Amino acid sequence: MPNPVKINNPTAKRLKVVLAPLDWGLGHATRCIPIIKELINQKCTVIAAVSGVQKEVLVREIPDLVIVEIPGYSIKYDKNRALTILRLIFSIPKILIRVKRENAWMRRWARLERPDLIISDNRYGLYAPGVTSVFMTHQLLIRTPWGGIADRWLQRINYSLIRRFSMCWVPDVEGMDGLAGELSHPGKMPDMPVRYVGWLSRFGGYAAGGPGGGGVSASPEEGTDLLVLLSGPEPQRTLLERRLLDQMADYSGRVVLVRGLPAGASATGLSATPSHEQLSAPTRVSVPPQVSLPPRVRVYDHLPAAELEELIRGAAQIICRSGYSTVMDLVRLGRRAIMVPTPGQTEQEYLGDYLASRGWAVCIDQKGFSLMDALAAAKGEWGEQGAGEGIEMDIPGGGEMDIPGGREMDISAGRQLPDPAAGDGLLRQAIAEVLAMVGGESRPAR
Repeated sequence: MPNPVKINNPTAKRLKVVLAPLDWGLGHATRCIPIIKELINQKCTVIAAVSGVQKEVLVREIPDLVIVEIPGYSIKYDKNRALTILRLIFSIPKILIRVKRENAWMRRWARLERPDLIISDNRYGLYAPGVTSVFMTHQLLIRTPWGGIADRWLQRINYSLIRRFSMCWVPDVEGMDGLAGELSHPGKMPDMPVRYVGWLSRFGGYAAGGPGGGGVSASPEEGTDLLVLLSGPEPQRTLLERRLLDQMADYSGRVVLVRGLPAGASATGLSATPSHEQLSAPTRVSVPPQVSLPPRVRVYDHLPAAELEELIRGAAQIICRSGYSTVMDLVRLGRRAIMVPTPGQTEQEYLGDYLASRGWAVCIDQKGFSLMDALAAAKGEWGEQGAGEGIEMDIPGGGEMDIPGGREMDISAGRQLPDPAAGDGLLRQAIAEVLAMVGGESRPAR
């Protein structure tokens, strides 16, 4: 870990908060955006401890944010699901070493900077003696491929690590409308203060009017039939991208593909028929040379929140991973999606199945994925209205639906998406309470 560097802070009386998202994909960084904005609204000095491309994402949305760069976990996946699971298992010693090193770094940094509060999104080592610390996770229960006994064993380890913090925040709501199912609502809770803080999304509510402008030429007014949101670790992100690009020739609708690569982002979308060199150069991701994109397909490496929100609101159909931050973004905007879990990521596999069982998504395996079958499955479930909000399921008496290329789903009739405003105000209340705890002026939730 690098030696901490003293940050010049001319605002002496403001509470100093350091916030650190896990570098396991971009979702942890994006869901921290509403937290950062509310802390700034509460007159705090916020310092983001980030890794890699997280800096690009956060600075694009909050240009004046103070950044400290720390090493990430650099988790690698495999092309094969079983090998990915094995790779993750063998990565456990490396992760534990990283936790120990980041805790040593945080102790040194805290002695130098004297923060009032630490908020760690799934980074187990970012706490320090004498500093109030919050651990945030939607996985109080971590699912394994081996069932209940292994899940409970891992939960005990998880809780032993979480208890090193002062309290735990869960980005979900209590009750039946919880988005993460038993992951965030396990039978056994940790023996410490736990607070549900609602769904954290940079879209809608907290993000309305936030920074990030520009102009997406493929706007909803022009009509986006299919929006593809790619994300997650390599090589699985690229494998799904290749599969989708290979099948675009058979689809006649207008497509926008967002690659989830902020380091290679540009203000101008790629239209017409960009070469594979154009697509791969910014990030060294190989797109097959034989893929020729028709004029109706536009590709963006990354988009600021305002443009991406507009596209999500207007697209007729959406294909994405079932990462939890993506799920919160979609529900916040009242959208369903065709979800393709990252192979070997058991959390995403569980979330995809859980959301499908509630009628909130269609979940299809990446192996053997067919774009046309997936769109047919979504049309069969949601009708001509697409994936928009307020759509009711009309399956008399409920029952099972066989999704082509996908999974059997136990559907209850008439299920609607949860209220996008559910949980509004919970984050603001939680932040006001913790700031009062650390000795700042009490800030009533507004």
